[in-house]
Amino acid sequence: MRLRTLIAASALVLTATVSHANEFINVLTGGTSGVYYPLGVSLTQIYGKAIPGAKTSVQATKASAENLNLLQAGRGEVGFTLGDTLSEAWKGNEEVGFKTPLKKLRTIAGIYPNYIHFIASADSGIKTLADLKGKKVSVGAPKSGTEINSREILKAVGMSYKDLGKVEYLGYAESMELIKNRQIDATLQSSGLGMAAVRDLATAVKIVLIPIPADVVAKIGDAAYSTGVFPANTYNGQTTDVPAITVQNYLVTHEGVSTDTVYKMTKSMFENLDAMIAAHAAAKAIDKDKAGKGSPVPLHPGAEKYYREAGFIK
Repeated sequence: MRLRTLIAASALVLTATVSHANEFINVLTGGTSGVYYPLGVSLTQIYGKAIPGAKTSVQATKASAENLNLLQAGRGEVGFTLGDTLSEAWKGNEEVGFKTPLKKLRTIAGIYPNYIHFIASADSGIKTLADLKGKKVSVGAPKSGTEINSREILKAVGMSYKDLGKVEYLGYAESMELIKNRQIDATLQSSGLGMAAVRDLATAVKIVLIPIPADVVAKIGDAAYSTGVFPANTYNGQTTDVPAITVQNYLVTHEGVSTDTVYKMTKSMFENLDAMIAAHAAAKAIDKDKAGKGSPVPLHPGAEKYYREAGFIK
């Protein structure tokens, strides 16, 4: 009997050890030239130290919509997303890529705002949103968070893709190359302030940041969107402030990830924000007091435990 008890106890210890050692944390990001990717790399390093035995990895994706579908399917543990895409995923908007409501999703944190960059080459003559009529425009990868932004902004000014001369569905890098080569006139890209791909483009050719006035933001009528501004000299040749539209980004997981793991992930991120900021300056906007509030999707119990323990929510 004593021997059986010892064997059983040893088996339990071995099972727990193997389970912990085999814990995988795959972080779903976006294109490698965007902001999600370097922040995702930073998170894998933070998680690797905070959760002994866990195997971390970072995966480049098409960003928001793909990340949420992968999380729903259990093919990732953490993902970055735009707030408006997260809202549509929770509701199950098939038009933007969600065949059914993604009810397994859970929020870890609201992080930094994305600035919607509507960029045109100076040679195109585009100065306002109305000037996009008849022009060649890249609206972002199909059914991506960026493409959803494109649809919403054009709709707010009484336009659709039919009003454009040609529509390309491309990501960051491809869109920038086409502008450089004068194959398209403009592109919409959604990212953190000071986006590297836009900086590179602005040093290669003269660009115009198309202003998005506050009344356009109001017409969209979605709480995920807010007014913002590109401060003068954010990009080469941009000598004045430019009205902008912003969308909050979120870090999301799913209900299948344990409370303990998400608690450790949430806590370790906030205890290592300096490492996140070193990875990309957009992380400077992460606010502990607001991170656990305002998401269209419920908080994961592990994240909620951290926020309550730290006094950020009551």
